[in-house]
Amino acid sequence: MKISISYQWKAFLAVALSIFTMVMSMNITILALPLIARDFAVTLHEVSWVVIAFSLTVTALLLPMGRLSDLIGRKKTLLSGIILFIIGSMICYFADSFSMLILGRVVMGLGASLGQGVGTAIVVSVFPQKERGKAIGSHTTAVAIGAAGGPVLAGVLLQFFSWQVIFLVVAFPAVLAFFWGLLILDDKRIGSFQAEDRVFDWSGAVLTILLMLFFVTTLNSPFPSDYDFWVFLLGIPGSIILLITFIFLQLRTPSPLLDLKLFSNRIFSYSSLTRFLGFTSRSGGMLLLPVFLLNIRGLDEFTIGLLMFSGALGMGIGAQSGGRLSDIFGRRRFVIFGFVLAVLNSMLMAWYHQETPLLLIVLTLFVNGISMRLWSTPNQVITVNATPKSKFGPVGALINLTRNTGNVTGQAIATAVIAEVLGFQGFDIELSQVGIMEGSVEAFTHAWRAAYLAIICVLCLAIFTAFQTRSIPSKN
Repeated sequence: MKISISYQWKAFLAVALSIFTMVMSMNITILALPLIARDFAVTLHEVSWVVIAFSLTVTALLLPMGRLSDLIGRKKTLLSGIILFIIGSMICYFADSFSMLILGRVVMGLGASLGQGVGTAIVVSVFPQKERGKAIGSHTTAVAIGAAGGPVLAGVLLQFFSWQVIFLVVAFPAVLAFFWGLLILDDKRIGSFQAEDRVFDWSGAVLTILLMLFFVTTLNSPFPSDYDFWVFLLGIPGSIILLITFIFLQLRTPSPLLDLKLFSNRIFSYSSLTRFLGFTSRSGGMLLLPVFLLNIRGLDEFTIGLLMFSGALGMGIGAQSGGRLSDIFGRRRFVIFGFVLAVLNSMLMAWYHQETPLLLIVLTLFVNGISMRLWSTPNQVITVNATPKSKFGPVGALINLTRNTGNVTGQAIATAVIAEVLGFQGFDIELSQVGIMEGSVEAFTHAWRAAYLAIICVLCLAIFTAFQTRSIPSKN
């Protein structure tokens, strides 16, 4: 079925608006965490679960929801996700206890897993192969704007309203996305693949959820207590055992949740690994950045939000240029160029200090955004083009899963490096205390550089894996 250009972009808008909202909802809460902790009388460690509960739910359910779209259709999957996201937002808005707030974030994460699990599949299905770079570039632009726009919007809202209002605000574009998708999307035109056997791999779904729960919870254990130490100690072998069991059963299941034979394609395997390493390298630095700007550079939340918007602008430009130009000049070279640019820029960011000019911070964040999208957009196209059309649903979910697990891994690595270096210098303190204690600024600056050294090492490994990929004509 030939799809008109106008319909391609109408369908894209439904996906982009929903993904923009779901991504924004995760980052918009970061600046509100101190206020939430104060209102519910919880510790900063406890309040971090406002973010973790959302990302953990999304990560754990992405693969099952990708497969679900093969059974019930992509339109129903996306719209169901939007409805659940709206319901979760309302639970958070009216929450009168911390546990109710966490419940709302879990429901929001459930909805986001449905949206992210099928969104990529819809976009790549309505556009021909030669235009996928442009389409995915536009899709990632929506993600970038949502990711960076969240802190900026939160900075404005929290100046005038209570933190509850941010959940009401994120629900509005979700409502628009629902009605637009209901009106525009058509399963036949968006390439829904109805699985012939109509069998859902329940054992694979359960194992996937348990694996992600073990993995994410383990990496987010910061060792403040004996309990968290044992979580970490048991979580690593537990995750390995679950992964081995998952692989064993998936290879023997007639209708697997994820067809592991896809990884026999060398290009698919290396591009997936490259994506994981890329997001691992990026997330660590971005997690620490607000701490540096707030505690070391002494900036306020609103200014930090505006500075981070320069990164969003860079991501938007990088996504568009990387997607469109890689369609013409080759995708692998853009992936490699993006990572090389990220290495050079990370070397500059590693030398941030208390007197770093704001102009340099703006410039490096802008380049950081550009470099990320220069590699991530064509990398995603390479992965999709190495995938049969009938597997777009689960693979679209896998693409988002590698991003989420990379984010979690990068944050864990960066936090661990910071904690170890600070401890070595005699500062066994929480990050919120940095800049208050005498000598902590210099100690954190050293730890910051050590963390960026680890980031640069991961980027170099990503360059190596990117060299192992190449774009090939699709057989779809």
